[in-house]
Amino acid sequence: MGPLGQYADRIHGYFAFPKLEGEISNRMKFRGKEKLVWSLNNYLGLANHPEVRKADADAAAEYGLALPMGARMMSGQSDLHEQLESELAAFVGKESAYLLNYGYQGMVSIIDALLDRKDVVVYDSESHACIVDGLRMHLGKRFVFPHNNIENLKKQLERATRVASETGGGILVITEGVFGMSGDLGKLDEIAALKKQYNFRLFVDDAHGFGTMGKTGAGVGEHLGVNEEIDVYFGTFAKSMASIGAFVASTKEVIYYLMYNMRSQIFAKSLPMPLVVGALKRLELVRNHPEFREKLWTITRALQNGLRERGFNLGNTESPVTPVFLSGQASEGINLAYDLRENFNIFCSVVGYPVVPKGIIIIRIIPTAVHSLEDVEYTLNAFSKIKENLDAGKYSTGEIVDVFK
Repeated sequence: MGPLGQYADRIHGYFAFPKLEGEISNRMKFRGKEKLVWSLNNYLGLANHPEVRKADADAAAEYGLALPMGARMMSGQSDLHEQLESELAAFVGKESAYLLNYGYQGMVSIIDALLDRKDVVVYDSESHACIVDGLRMHLGKRFVFPHNNIENLKKQLERATRVASETGGGILVITEGVFGMSGDLGKLDEIAALKKQYNFRLFVDDAHGFGTMGKTGAGVGEHLGVNEEIDVYFGTFAKSMASIGAFVASTKEVIYYLMYNMRSQIFAKSLPMPLVVGALKRLELVRNHPEFREKLWTITRALQNGLRERGFNLGNTESPVTPVFLSGQASEGINLAYDLRENFNIFCSVVGYPVVPKGIIIIRIIPTAVHSLEDVEYTLNAFSKIKENLDAGKYSTGEIVDVFK
């Protein structure tokens, strides 16, 4: 058993694989009791928006879940797939886009298709697991730079340049728009500025930035004013769009190349029509209702400002992702989370070793547009009490609470 597995019999069904029931909202049922939920990436509150629910239901009734049958290349193409791709490309300011069945699978496949053994890749050390798994398939050289460390990135680019000059390959830099655990932004503006000195293409995973960041919600590139410098842009439907699927956007030439070289799409069934129609409706709402994003940021600022005023360390987050960093062992984190859920009726994710270094606990809070300022105030008061309990050693009994008693 690994570090998490040793606790499996004590946490399965409660901390691991918990069941949230009821309508997706700020309040849901957990083990039969209503909880204030801060764990869902339903940033803009679209999961249960009436227009979304109607579009999903109508499309399922009209098309069923089978249409279109087959992979896009063979028999799974449709006008609606192409329409969604066209609208997504326009929204994020790119020439063309290509739908992906899943974000994780899609990212792995994009990396596999873009790189050959002659190419060199340079990536941020805190890149998401899907990026890391994609890079495991790369047969050429890869260099990692410490998270957001631009000076070290320059050193890695110098190494990459030497290798690429020998192999005749190109250089791809991969980073994220919003880092999903820490909430800080990739330094896309500083990275883009390095293009004047080094010859590379920039690939950005903006899963958490798409829909939440930027004046129109087009992502961190828009927010930082460097959208045109992003050569390949990746967004997912699993966050702001509250659905399944993803997309990659770039020039027409790059997207055309990916269409014929991404194995995960060539050999997989096309995205079902109800998901495509539902994504079109969601994208329409993202474009036409900036008040959803404004409400998200109202809640985000109230929550983050309140936590900081109470002395909590939120790291360098500049996004809705709100990590609360505390000192403690994994067992203390489990007991703390139990206290939050059972005595304060707050459900949020608590992360310890091995996801983060030993001695660190992260309470990861995800504000959404369906939360209220009353939710924020209640949570702030609860967190003050939780911190008092942690500092007093209440959670450091050496035993893990019996969550199934």
